[in-house]
Amino acid sequence: MRIKEKLSQNRRDFRAIYECEHCGHTYESSGYDDYNFHNNVIPTFKCPECSKTADDDYKPMSTLYPEGYQI
Repeated sequence: MRIKEKLSQNRRDFRAIYECEHCGHTYESSGYDDYNFHNNVIPTFKCPECSKTADDDYKPMSTLYPEGYQI
């Protein structure tokens, strides 16, 4: 899965539309804008339609705020 579009963000919590790179299925869900979530959690999301995870060439989005920044 990958983030197709961020819908809203408050501090580090956000809502986004996630899209499967394999079948194109989209769904809306929440997320957390930090390094761990973008680099380790999102690539392991299984698509509800095809059950696949991200490929090895997955490129994570950058965070809105730098790591360690107090909001």
